[in-house]
Amino acid sequence: MTEHLGGANGGAGGDRHHTAGPGTVPSFGAEISGAVVEGGVVVHFGDPVREQRALAAGRAAAPLADRTVIAVRGEDRLTWLDSITSQSVSTLAAGESTELLVLTPQGHIEHAAAVLEDGETTWLITDAADAPGLAKWLTMMRFRSRVEVAERDDLVVVGFAPEGKAAEAIVPLAQGRVWRDPWSVVSAGGWQYAQTDEHPGAERAWCEAIVDRNEASEGDVFAGAEPAGTAASEALRIAAWRPRWAGEVDEKAIPHESDWLRSAVHLNKGCYRGQETVAKVHNLGHPPRRMVMLHLDGSESTLPAPGAPVFDGDREVGRVTSVARHHELGPIALAIVSRRTAADAALVVDADGTRVAASQEVIVPADAGATAEIPRITRLSRRPLAE
Repeated sequence: MTEHLGGANGGAGGDRHHTAGPGTVPSFGAEISGAVVEGGVVVHFGDPVREQRALAAGRAAAPLADRTVIAVRGEDRLTWLDSITSQSVSTLAAGESTELLVLTPQGHIEHAAAVLEDGETTWLITDAADAPGLAKWLTMMRFRSRVEVAERDDLVVVGFAPEGKAAEAIVPLAQGRVWRDPWSVVSAGGWQYAQTDEHPGAERAWCEAIVDRNEASEGDVFAGAEPAGTAASEALRIAAWRPRWAGEVDEKAIPHESDWLRSAVHLNKGCYRGQETVAKVHNLGHPPRRMVMLHLDGSESTLPAPGAPVFDGDREVGRVTSVARHHELGPIALAIVSRRTAADAALVVDADGTRVAASQEVIVPADAGATAEIPRITRLSRRPLAE
C-alpha cells in the first residue's frame, strides 16, 4: 500500500496541472470557468490563495472528485460496521456523523471512511483510491448479515464550511446527506496525544455534502457559492493537523502516529480486527513513528512533493506526506518521522535536490502512548530474616 503515501499533495506540483480540454470526460467542477485539473481533480480555479480565504469564510465550496461515496443499507448495517471497524457506530442516530478505520490484524490502517447515518442508509465517504478496496472488503465481510454495499458513482462530494453562503446553497441540494467532520473535538471514546491548549483542529469547521449529480448540476451547486479547488481544501486540512488516507497512510501506518485516535477510534468498544495492537500501543507502548507539521522555508520557490525525504543532519528520519501553500502560514507540510527524532531538531526536506529548511511543530510527542498505570510490585528481600 506504499503507493498511497503522500497521495494528497495540495496542488504543490504546479507544472503538472492542466486545464480540462475537449474530448475528455470531466470530473465534477471541471467545466466551471478557470478550472485547472490534475489527475481528474480540480486543483484550483486560478487563484488558490483567494479560494482558501473564501472557503474558510464560508463563501466558497470545493468539488471533491478525489472522494467517493459508498452506501451501506440493511437492518444490520450499524451493528455490523461496529463489529468490524475501529469506531463505535451501533447506536448512531439519523443525522449523526463520525469516522472509522479498518485495520489489519496487526493493527495497521487499511481503509478510512467518513460516516453519516440518515436512518435508512449509512453513507461512507472515502478517498477515491481507497473506495474499490473498501467496498470489496465490506462485501466479503457480509456473511449472513443483512446488509448491502454499493459504490455510488452517481453521487458527488462537495466540501464547504458549515456557516455561510456556500452552506445555504449546498445543504438543500444534499437532501440531508451532509457529513460534519468530527476533528474539531475529541470524540467519545477517543484520545488526543497532541499536547497543546489550542489545537488547530478546534477551528476546523468542515462539511462534505453528498449530491446527486443527475439532479444537481455544477450550475446549481455553485449558483450561490464561489468555486474552490483542492489546493485550498488541502491547505486548510494540513493547517488543522488533520490526517487522511490518501496522504498520511502507508503500509506501516497505525492510528496512534497521526493522532487519529482523536476522532476515528473508540478505545472502550467491543472487539474488532486490529484492536489488540491499538490497545497495546496506547496502554503499554509508543508508536514507532509520529506525525509533525513542518513550516517550510518560503525563500525557495519549489515545494517538496509528497514522499520527499526528511533529514536530521545526514540521517533520513521520515517522509513528507502532504504539502500546501497556506494563505496565512505560508508553505506547510505534514510528515511522518521516527519517534526518536528530537522535537527541537533542525530538519531539512529534499525537494528534488533542493534542500529546504523545515521548522518542526510537534503533533504526536515521542512519549505518546503508555497511558496505563502499571502497579509496582514490591520486591522481596533476599536477605535472611533476622533471628
